[in-house]
Amino acid sequence: MSRFWSAIVAGLSPYVPGEQPKIGGLVKLNTNENPYPPSPAVAQAIGAELGTNGQTLRLYPDPQSAALRAAIAEREGLASEQVFVGNGSDEVLAFAFQGLLAQSRPLRFPDVTYSFYPTWCRLYGIDFETVPLGEGFALRVDDYTGGAPLILPNPNAPTGRAIARAEVARLCAANADWPVVIDEAYVEFGAETAAPLVASHPNLLVVRTLSKSHALAGLRVGYALGQPPLVEALVRLKDSFNSYPLDRLAQAGAEAALRDQAWFERSRDAVVANRAQLSGELAALGFEVLPSLANFVFARHPAHDGAALARALRERGIVVRHFASPRIEQWLRITVGTPQQCATLVAAMREIVATRPR
Repeated sequence: MSRFWSAIVAGLSPYVPGEQPKIGGLVKLNTNENPYPPSPAVAQAIGAELGTNGQTLRLYPDPQSAALRAAIAEREGLASEQVFVGNGSDEVLAFAFQGLLAQSRPLRFPDVTYSFYPTWCRLYGIDFETVPLGEGFALRVDDYTGGAPLILPNPNAPTGRAIARAEVARLCAANADWPVVIDEAYVEFGAETAAPLVASHPNLLVVRTLSKSHALAGLRVGYALGQPPLVEALVRLKDSFNSYPLDRLAQAGAEAALRDQAWFERSRDAVVANRAQLSGELAALGFEVLPSLANFVFARHPAHDGAALARALRERGIVVRHFASPRIEQWLRITVGTPQQCATLVAAMREIVATRPR
């Protein structure tokens, strides 16, 4: 700790992202990246945007990301004024925490959820309450109907469980005087999006990312959908912090990815099929596997410690995510990979669970 740190920095407990190991040959199933490449149109659009010798890079990007916002609006059946874009959904969510969720009542979110939420609360001085998930880590909507600002991932992370759109509508109506943010980082893999509810619920903000669904984790593009007053709050923060959030290449690549719907659907369908196969094979090995609508599965084995399983997998060149947190310390979050990657994982698991528990 430095004497030059502010009190805010000194008091933070930063979010710890998933490991990005530099070891070659690993089967990397720990950070929920898409196992398939993005649309070829992405590289083509980035190349075209670069121009001759990258000459366009001397120019600032469009601060409004107008073309990208128009593409998102067209895809979602909304107006551009109902779309906000940022550097990944994490930046968009950070703006939402500061601009919408810092209210007079404590913010509410599940006790087992995206671990960045409490970090933002501490950074922005937001009081919060965690609400225990129910049996099987199910989100009980009735626990969130008391009138308070909310943020809920749908599907939830790291569990992969989701609620229906009708339940989101009920949450918005029950908390009509407070902002409700639905974090849809994984919604494309089988859950119902809340985007159609934006028109009828002025308190609803839906946040998405292209990192997983469109295999663009390296470009860092996220967006939010909401009625214009909510979007304006995020824009005011952006323009007071960094008026050029998305670079020229990210804007061009993201727009191209969104316009190649056929490529997206093939990639998504492959991940969904691989998820079903992986879930079934893990269950056959004795694992309890939660019903997931994300691009990962959440599983535990009754006879093997979660941390020990993660270590044993790493010894075999396979990386998964283990959280040393209350309620989930025996569980592993496993990204759905290619069929070959999943087969490698299952073979290793079969070998590990056949041994005596450590």
